Amino acid sequence: MSADIPAGLDPVALQRYFDATVPEVSGPLRGELITGGKSNLTYRLTDGTHNWVLRRPPLGPLTPTAHDMAREFRIVHALGATDVPVARAVALCEDLDVLGVPFAVASFVEGRTLRDGDEAAALDPAQARACSLALVDGLAALHAVDYRAIGLDGFGRPAGYLERQVRRWRGQWDRVATRDSADIDRLTAGLAAALPEQAGATIVHGDYRLDNTILTPDCGRIAAVVDWEMATLGDPLADVGLLQVYWDGVTEPVLGTRHAPSANPGFLDSAGIAERYAVRTGRPIDNLAFYRALGYYKLAVIAEGIHQRFLAGKTVGDGFAAIGAAVPDLLTAGLTELSQPPH
Repeated sequence: MSADIPAGLDPVALQRYFDATVPEVSGPLRGELITGGKSNLTYRLTDGTHNWVLRRPPLGPLTPTAHDMAREFRIVHALGATDVPVARAVALCEDLDVLGVPFAVASFVEGRTLRDGDEAAALDPAQARACSLALVDGLAALHAVDYRAIGLDGFGRPAGYLERQVRRWRGQWDRVATRDSADIDRLTAGLAAALPEQAGATIVHGDYRLDNTILTPDCGRIAAVVDWEMATLGDPLADVGLLQVYWDGVTEPVLGTRHAPSANPGFLDSAGIAERYAVRTGRPIDNLAFYRALGYYKLAVIAEGIHQRFLAGKTVGDGFAAIGAAVPDLLTAGLTELSQPPH
């Protein structure tokens, strides 16, 4: 592996692991950090002939249940047998002698990822519309998978999912908080008091958004859905509500780039996303305000955790300085959604 190696990889140990584990490797590895991820670290590896993606937890202290490489590998491997587009699962390493943390390796998928509003603005309106339709249709396809049939019956506990989400994310906040916040208390209590009846039990991606998909060059189809670290079994509308949250420009500092969905008027708007999902799945969507509130809550906690790592000097890459300032706005947005009546 080259001397110019990104933080988080050990070139000697990784080369030894690949030589022993990955049959197609045919030479020295080179690696580069892929821009984008604010949680797990994602690298592109190549031996000059083949390409892979390696995912590992971030540097610094880790919160319990987060950054679970085994879960991510398991679901990508299982979904390889379905119509949901995913990379080919290659290897899972849980031997801490290699990198000091577990990591997963998958095939590198060629395609286009719209991480930035400038890239999104360059699409013509028809491409932008096709892209947003593909995004929603991909989510509907994921939620249609029979998780029992692909061996994921024990992947999560669907019953009580929403209550556990509120409890889990509040626990995460308490572990990573860099400030006191009355709004986190209000939003926690409001969500706990407003829990709806669960809208079913499916695979939930947990962080489904535009830049967690790799698109075909024309943006009309998803080549692969990526970043499965928070996947579980639960309420499918949690994915829909969070996707709508990412459609809000308030999330721009968290993503660290110009907001992509608002950069092109050809994209479906937030209401259009919900309507398309309802058409594709037949699920009622009259209580999505709760799920959006839950999405803002979750994203605020994630942002606070990234901010804590940034303050501790444990982040790798650029775009972290403004994330902490987004947390109060995300909490305010969640409280606003929670005040909306079902419709």
